[in-house]
Amino acid sequence: MSKISSFEDLVIWQESMAIAVVLYKEFSNCKDFAFRDQILKASVSVPSNISEGFERNNDKEFFNFLRYAKGSAGEVRTQLILAKSVGLTTNPETPLLINRLITLSKQIQSLMNSINRKLGR
Repeated sequence: MSKISSFEDLVIWQESMAIAVVLYKEFSNCKDFAFRDQILKASVSVPSNISEGFERNNDKEFFNFLRYAKGSAGEVRTQLILAKSVGLTTNPETPLLINRLITLSKQIQSLMNSINRKLGR
């Protein structure tokens, strides 16, 4: 396992960025502007919170930002389920993207658990 020296080294940051890129491409032409803006803001919030928390160089703060990132990942999942249900997306890859978000949430939680152990909580 290589040393993590920047947030770009974190697999959770890499995956959340990849998901945000997919969503930008998927919904860039969506005419439901409120929905489009919400899902895109939430998707960008995930890697943004991971990077901001990492850059604080403080485990307690990093943990809090990971909580925000995990919450945003759940929000994106909900919005994708809604988009599929109401026909805002017919992309056959949507269920796979939802599964990627579930996995990402689990990975974020795993890092949170590790930080908690390190902090003696």
